[in-house]
Amino acid sequence: MVGPSMTGEDRTVGMKRIQFAFVVMVAASGALVALQAEASLAIIAAAAVGGAVVGAVLWWYLVSTFRSSQRETEARSRR
Repeated sequence: MVGPSMTGEDRTVGMKRIQFAFVVMVAASGALVALQAEASLAIIAAAAVGGAVVGAVLWWYLVSTFRSSQRETEARSRR
């Protein structure tokens, strides 16, 4: 039987990269909306920082929801 193609360390590094990309995309979205609204540089920077915070919170929520649903699925399959 063939084992997993990724080690645990590779998986951790990959998840960190995905997390970083996700947070950067949400932060960039906030900054681009502020830029389109012709806001000042300070407001654009604040929108980017706010977007990064929102992106990090959203990432945490998505990962925790996924893990809890995974635990429920594993518990049901053991019955």
